[in-house]
Amino acid sequence: MRIAYLECFSGMSGDMFLGALIDAGVPPRVLESTVAALGVGARLEISRVVRSGISATKVDVWVAGKKDLPREEYWAKENVAETPPHADSEHAHKHHHHHGQNHENAQRDLPEDTLQSGVPGPHEHGHARGLTEIREIIRKAAISGTAKKTAITIFEALGAAEAKIHHVPVEQIHFHEVGAVDAIVDIVCAAVGAEALGVDQIVCSPLNVGGGTVHCAHGTFPVPAPATVELLKDAPVYSSGVQAELVTPTGAAIVKTLARRFTTFPEMKIEKSGFGAGSREFPGLPNVVRLTIGEATSLPVATTAQETVTVLEANLDDLNPQVFGYVMDRLLEEGALDAFGVPVQMKKNRPGTLLTVLCKPEDAGKLTQLIFAETTTLGVRRRDQVRHSLARRWENVRTPWGEVRIKIASMNGTITNYAPEYEDCRRIAAEHQVPLRQVMGAAVEAYLHCRREEKAGSSPACAGSE
Repeated sequence: MRIAYLECFSGMSGDMFLGALIDAGVPPRVLESTVAALGVGARLEISRVVRSGISATKVDVWVAGKKDLPREEYWAKENVAETPPHADSEHAHKHHHHHGQNHENAQRDLPEDTLQSGVPGPHEHGHARGLTEIREIIRKAAISGTAKKTAITIFEALGAAEAKIHHVPVEQIHFHEVGAVDAIVDIVCAAVGAEALGVDQIVCSPLNVGGGTVHCAHGTFPVPAPATVELLKDAPVYSSGVQAELVTPTGAAIVKTLARRFTTFPEMKIEKSGFGAGSREFPGLPNVVRLTIGEATSLPVATTAQETVTVLEANLDDLNPQVFGYVMDRLLEEGALDAFGVPVQMKKNRPGTLLTVLCKPEDAGKLTQLIFAETTTLGVRRRDQVRHSLARRWENVRTPWGEVRIKIASMNGTITNYAPEYEDCRRIAAEHQVPLRQVMGAAVEAYLHCRREEKAGSSPACAGSE
């Protein structure tokens, strides 16, 4: 298996990754043609630089005749005053982080919501963009279907992180920095370049996140920034002590999407390597990432996500069966991960049902109260258990009667199974008076057709990913 190993000993950002891709052998014209295909009025400047004695490739984005600047240089030049964002709910999605001059970041791209109230940030080359507009820009670009989905997934990861932090729907998030032209270029070129590497898997090292603090409109936060922490869940991180933000949210989103696993340097037969440079220099720390390409000499151990879930149980022997169905629906509506009943023989030989609910630990209290309120049980048992699960994602496919979601499970980046969403198929079958099995079969065929078309560079049967 051919792999690429990404070493983030000095952090990770979009421009550093692009530089490493080119230095490791991706032809510059591949990224340049990608920028042209986006049609956003940008171009790339590719140069050789030296960072603490290491020769590396530097990629800069030019828009409207201006070169993108590190934020410290921009704020020092423009001396833009910081204005607090609106606090009312109408503008609740505009969470404007300002990482200013006191922040020694080595990377170019900023955390995702840089736009100040009414004042463009250093990477805002136009109006703020929502996720819908960004998806449309990417989908219209003349790049492969796989690269389009990868780029959209990176943006969706950024949006989901920001939406969770600020407790708003993801579609209300307006991408200020990541919606800017230079960041669209970074992310789409990262997706195209990763595909052009021709590797089966990208593996990543633990990430050096840096240290210190970052000043935002909401206050002063420690590095890594909140969005970066959210994006790097389950990834191994550390700090070398450098007082700087080394991993940007855009870099974290790229790693989260592209890396299939995190480990120390894997067993491999090295073919080639490349260095991508950041914008700044640190004493004693080369501000670069290294990308090493080669053939793995041992197969990776299968990895699965691990989390703690709470199991709630109650024995029911005198509950109306009609009520039991209602209780199951209520539990799932209130956030249960799963709920099911198993027939049991209880004391005095009475037939009963064992109700079992799986939920997040933080939801256990309210679901316990629901069980007491809606059933006849006098007690609910509770225990925490470790659950291993495959990585899961959704894709939409088009059928003759409408769109159907396909749930896709994978292990180590390899798809293990897929299935159409039952509720979507049931709704379509009822609306169009079509046999349910026919709708489900058409959804599966559309998904398989989508996979075949992706290899050919397009995906007409796919309506996008979630």
